[in-house]
Amino acid sequence: MSTTLNLKNFSFETDADGIALLTWDMPDRSMNVITQEVMSELEQVIDTVVADAAIKGCVIVSGKKDSFSGGADLTMMEGFGGQLAKMIKSDGYEKAMQFFFDGTRSLSVLYRKLETCGKPFVAAINGVALGGAFEMALACHYRVLSDSDKTRVGLPEVKVGLFPGAGGTQRVARLMQTGDALQMLFKGDQLRPAAAKSMGLVHEVVPAADLVAKAKAWIAAGGKGIAPWDDPKFRNPSGKVFSPAGMMVWPAANAIYRRETQDNYPAIKAILHAVYEGLQLPMDLALKVESRWFAKILRSPEARAMIRTLFISMGELNKGARRPANIPPSAPKKIAVLGAGFMGASIAYVSALAGIEVVLIDRDQESADKGKQLSHKLMTDQIMKGRAKTAQRDELLARIEATPDYSKIVDCQMVIEAVFEDRAVKAEATRKAQEFLSPDAVFASNTSTLPITSLAENYSRPDHFIGVHFFSPVERMMLVEVILGKKTGDKALAMALDYVRAVRKTPIVVNDSRGFFANRCVLNYILEGHLMLMEGVPAAMIENIAKKAGMPVGPLSLNDEVALDLGWKILQAAKKDLGPQAVDANQEKLLEEMVVKQGRLGRKNGKGFYDYPEKGQKKLWPGLGALQPKHLDPDTLDREELQQRLLVTQALEAARTVEDHVIVDPREADVGSILGFGFAPFTGGVLSMIDGMGAAKFVALCQKLEAKYGARFKPCALLLDMAAKGETFYGRFGAAKKAA
Repeated sequence: MSTTLNLKNFSFETDADGIALLTWDMPDRSMNVITQEVMSELEQVIDTVVADAAIKGCVIVSGKKDSFSGGADLTMMEGFGGQLAKMIKSDGYEKAMQFFFDGTRSLSVLYRKLETCGKPFVAAINGVALGGAFEMALACHYRVLSDSDKTRVGLPEVKVGLFPGAGGTQRVARLMQTGDALQMLFKGDQLRPAAAKSMGLVHEVVPAADLVAKAKAWIAAGGKGIAPWDDPKFRNPSGKVFSPAGMMVWPAANAIYRRETQDNYPAIKAILHAVYEGLQLPMDLALKVESRWFAKILRSPEARAMIRTLFISMGELNKGARRPANIPPSAPKKIAVLGAGFMGASIAYVSALAGIEVVLIDRDQESADKGKQLSHKLMTDQIMKGRAKTAQRDELLARIEATPDYSKIVDCQMVIEAVFEDRAVKAEATRKAQEFLSPDAVFASNTSTLPITSLAENYSRPDHFIGVHFFSPVERMMLVEVILGKKTGDKALAMALDYVRAVRKTPIVVNDSRGFFANRCVLNYILEGHLMLMEGVPAAMIENIAKKAGMPVGPLSLNDEVALDLGWKILQAAKKDLGPQAVDANQEKLLEEMVVKQGRLGRKNGKGFYDYPEKGQKKLWPGLGALQPKHLDPDTLDREELQQRLLVTQALEAARTVEDHVIVDPREADVGSILGFGFAPFTGGVLSMIDGMGAAKFVALCQKLEAKYGARFKPCALLLDMAAKGETFYGRFGAAKKAA
């Protein structure tokens, strides 16, 4: 039996038992998202279910394979901000703010209408249900998940500078112990079905084939359309906020917030406020409190920057914003990886994980087998954590052929060269490979610093030669730099981008130069840490100031991870190619002492700026103090200036990469800086930081630092021009500007 409704994004039908099935299946979209139209249609359904006495309740399910919904369309939220600015001018501040508040809480109001309509609603979720979609499920009276490996639920809004503003903070905090609820909301992790059930967020986990039947059975058995918190007898899981138990939670929560965020993320602080205040109120008032905090955070510069970079720009790059439109899809089904060392073996693993056949080549069978063993280890780790099955490991390993025989690559559509970072070694691997490759194959070099144009000179078809720079550890890092040589053609670019997306990474396209984009910025960050150390700044202060500035790790810790001897080799190569003036004498002195004289190479040999005991946590090497020419009193140092130095040096180098035409699209600099080296995400990325500050103010800061610390902080000509004209990077170089 069906009911006539004006629905475009849903289908609605009622069975013989009077139970409605609402199937969400948006046309022309691979995943359901919450839009104004979806909200309007859902409200129609709620009204219909309430008005029809023959309908006992409603089950909401997705018509998409392996996904329920990714949540709200954040461009809709961003649109409220644009409308607000216009309304303030036309209608005045008070009326505009009321419009903004009403608009940003409309989803929360809709979910509360569903929750209090009196009829039972069940969310039957197969696949991904995140953000506003999971908040919809939390507003339903019963939640059933499929046990599929692809099913995930969660509230990841904090990762784009927001927080769950459609009731998420209030419902989660009433379903779980307060400390657990705050931890979940702070992290924004995606939860597997079993974890969601054990946390009390969902009621059942069942086979996908039984999903709808189980949901309907709950309604048929007399399931009630009342949320637990609307029952007068309801008590919060952790009791009252102002109670001995409550006071065990909040001081610790505030301390954890400050430790983990350095007070850089207003959205996470707003979660603390919303939960703390909301738990003291009835649900309707609590939701209003949440909405007020949500409206405030949506207007914050941090949220605007993070939404633009980590949602809009990253989405556009993942969908092929820089892919040549004239080349048909060309993702390779079989590739070769030259070099079975740590990087090559990791690239083979992520490729095989994506279903791609891999020929993994090294100098002898033992070395190739050792590289393949990494895939076995990584999959075994997943099995031990319950995230994979033995059969999946066997299938993945079957896709990797480890061999020293180059002739095995004859039918590969793409080769990724990941041998030692040495021109002669790379040239030899290139020569051996091209003997067997078809004319249509694409050759990609995974180099971190060597210019692609010069490496392509060793390949007979330079238009098919490209750079594909992975970041370590490959299985965890989400960014890949795709580097264009001067002769790289569209086909090579298209295949490289298709491959990067196939292995579930985000690509940025950069033009050729020494160090490309990411390493130019990262090396400046490490340099600044080295110079601070040689100035006499305590090592612990350098590391902690970096975290306070928003970096995931300090420059000394980062240098240990990438290896000190690599930094020493890069320094010596730059000195050889560009002359002594290309390196800083103080940095060279420090690295020579650490690497050459002390044999401290970083984490890889258990000793660098830190010591790495077999058991226990790493600790700063006590001998660092002896390497410092002098020791400054930390109480006399300007902490804000130290933070500025660590961020400005990276942002300034990013501006230079734009001036050098290495970066041609500001989206790629911002996305690349956050995903590639963790640049303070709350700024929106290196160029968004400059745009947010304003070019004139940023130039003035650079000039102040230049006067005190030297020419490395000298603003480039591009920045001076932008400051004089009042321009931004997105205004001058943005996608819309280029399209025009």
